Amino acid sequence: MTGPIIWDEKKKTTAQRVTVDPITRLEGHGKIEIFLDKKGNVENAYWQIPEVRGFERFCVGRKVVELNQITARLCGVCPGAHHMASTKAIDNCYNTKPTEAAFRIRDLFYHAHFVHSHIAHFYALAAPDFVCGPGAPAAERNVLGVVARVGLELGSAVLKARAQAQKIQAIIGGKATHPVMGVPGGVTKAISKDEIKEIQGYADNLVAFAETSLGVFKSVVLDNKDYLAIVTNPDLYYNEYYNMGLVNSKDQLEFHDGKVKVTDQKGKEVDRYDPVDYLNHIAEGVEPWSYEKFPYLRKPGYKGMTAGPDSGFYRATPLSRLNISSSISTPKANAAFDEFKAIFKSLGVTGPVHFNLATHWARIIEMLYAAEKVHKNAYDPNITDANIKQKDVKAGGRGVGCVEAPRGTLTHDYTCDENGIVTACNLVVGTTNNNGPMNVDVAKIAKAVIKNHEVSPGLLNMVEMAFRVYDPCNSCATHSLPGQMPLKATIRYADGTVENISKNL
Repeated sequence: MTGPIIWDEKKKTTAQRVTVDPITRLEGHGKIEIFLDKKGNVENAYWQIPEVRGFERFCVGRKVVELNQITARLCGVCPGAHHMASTKAIDNCYNTKPTEAAFRIRDLFYHAHFVHSHIAHFYALAAPDFVCGPGAPAAERNVLGVVARVGLELGSAVLKARAQAQKIQAIIGGKATHPVMGVPGGVTKAISKDEIKEIQGYADNLVAFAETSLGVFKSVVLDNKDYLAIVTNPDLYYNEYYNMGLVNSKDQLEFHDGKVKVTDQKGKEVDRYDPVDYLNHIAEGVEPWSYEKFPYLRKPGYKGMTAGPDSGFYRATPLSRLNISSSISTPKANAAFDEFKAIFKSLGVTGPVHFNLATHWARIIEMLYAAEKVHKNAYDPNITDANIKQKDVKAGGRGVGCVEAPRGTLTHDYTCDENGIVTACNLVVGTTNNNGPMNVDVAKIAKAVIKNHEVSPGLLNMVEMAFRVYDPCNSCATHSLPGQMPLKATIRYADGTVENISKNL
């Protein structure tokens, strides 16, 4: 919708404000503010998070063993990620590590979580833009519009696969949405032989479904010249940032356990560190117009809303994870990764892929990787081992837990006393990592598509696509307090007159 004329005192000019509120197809709340100059071109645009949440403060004073259930309720989209990162932090607060059996069970659970999350984003949140088209009527840009175009058979397969991935989480985690399995050094229960047989059946289908999804992406996107032209247009969804993600000891894609790797805009490794040391490598900026912080690399530092090698902004997304990985440890996903690199090489890309809409493709490759990991764990002969919990654990100290959430690198950092009571808590959430790039990307696409006062729903949807590719979860990511609540109280009498509060203060 279009807002009022705004006077800019510094520039001595007026600008038309266009507000997109609420923004759609994401978790949490947000809006986009676009300011036009007299000619109707975009002066600037802001991805703004107007909600305030205080989960880090809620956690202080609670038992540290409760946090993997409390933080899992940050939202209903990525509870598995928070439960896993939190459980790893709790392990460290209790100076322990999971048993081998517990690690395998957690690994099976977590990759099932990735499958269900990536299915939800690809088909329900992202697909309407490229299946229905960026300019399709708003009433058609939804999951029903997608099903109408791809067919009921695929729609049924989507629902079935997502339900199976959630069922695996329910069997292992105790609940499909908010798991309760993690304890210091282990999990609450072993997997029975009947349960693993059921899980194996689901795993077989999830691999096949992920392969089908890869085929859908190829036919709908890669074979669509009009949409591919949007994907590979450097004037639209393209900015160069640093890339961040976890890798294993072989420099391969990793979600559950590994070191954090950072590469620059050319693909050169510039940092690698153990998650416990994250504060020595990243910091968080704050702006007065958003309740979401702006993480950045300490080197080169915080330079405001800008991309490039001099800016400390980095992406932590499925595309970033592929950019920093040498290969993928599962065969089908690795073959898909090789094809991904070969196609972009044929388009002239020799280093990292910075075309941000390619994140959707990366997400499908990750879905296949996660499904293969589910399958591998489900058929591991030791998955039903009953040695699921460490004994004689003792609380006291600091614990950092880090995983790759579907939306980016997720870090939970707790300190507790000898009684296991939390004295400090810090969370750097997957979406928060990408807050700066989302702002820069939204502004770039707004400037590219909105010209001469021409503002249409289709063009505004193209602006929204700039953030939607990140799959943002603002319920999880909002932690900043700029200093005061943006509240204005008005006392109005029955006759309509307004009390002058400031006069009486």
